Amino acid sequence: MIRTRFTEAFGVEHPIVQGGMMWVGTADLVAPVAEAGALGFLTALTQPTPEALVKEIARVRERTDRIFGVNLTILPSINPPPYAEYRRAIIESGVGIVETAGYKPQEHVDDFKAAGVKVIHKCTAVRHALSAERMGVDAISIDGFECAGHPGEDDIPGLILIPAAADKVKVPILASGGFGDGRGLAAALALGADGINMGTRFCATREAPIHDNFKAAMVANDERATELIFRSYRNSARVARNRIAEQVVAIEREGRPFEDVAALVKGARGREGLVSGDTDHGIWTAGMVQGLIHDIPTVRELVERIVEEAEAIIARRLAAMLSPEPVLA
Repeated sequence: MIRTRFTEAFGVEHPIVQGGMMWVGTADLVAPVAEAGALGFLTALTQPTPEALVKEIARVRERTDRIFGVNLTILPSINPPPYAEYRRAIIESGVGIVETAGYKPQEHVDDFKAAGVKVIHKCTAVRHALSAERMGVDAISIDGFECAGHPGEDDIPGLILIPAAADKVKVPILASGGFGDGRGLAAALALGADGINMGTRFCATREAPIHDNFKAAMVANDERATELIFRSYRNSARVARNRIAEQVVAIEREGRPFEDVAALVKGARGREGLVSGDTDHGIWTAGMVQGLIHDIPTVRELVERIVEEAEAIIARRLAAMLSPEPVLA
């Protein structure tokens, strides 16, 4: 068993996290993740109202008595969701761990901490990680450029970003972006992280609440099968390469405004595709880690395999490289 600062501080069996994912982070995925000994996060804003979130939290508890959390992502918006009401629903439901992400989380961190909730903040830069640490968060999830979703605008890959963060951040660190197997977990630990945070890899599991066509696409795709959209709007997002993503990139290259792509990238359109199975209907989030996805296991099979692979790498492959005898020049 691999014990780290993260597993000790958060009370989970394995140093593996299923981060919040819009439309995917529901009880159907989170409960099996918890049962497998990892830490799963419901995605608050997938639920249409705070009241619906309370019911979804209850659905997880009907299926597991293990630890799980809720993700609350704060993004600038013309008509923002009622974040304070979602926050109150999380606290009053007795959830003990929250993953925050996005814009100016101080108000949320303060409220969660006052209620005794542990906070993991997702960020894409060391400077943001240090800012979150000053706010009082309990752990950092640091997203490298390989990640699905929003990789930030600095374009720093995990091989540099993770140890750079580990050099300066004092609270436990989760490595995120490009992780999908035991090699990644062992590498993350070697780079100074205390665990890994995976999104795309958990989407390609039997329990993930998306159409099987998307899971098959992730198996078929390689590490090149993503597009970076919204670069010209300074809000970069990594999504799976498909007809819609290619259209968005082409429009951006023409220098056209966001209004010209808005209809193509609507969240409702993407969700319709996840339900219908049409992988070209809208944009859908996936990372470069697709190149490491070769099957669609159960969540338990995936978690156990990752841990066993990492343990074998650490205890056997790497240990065998330490020569008991001095090597002569």
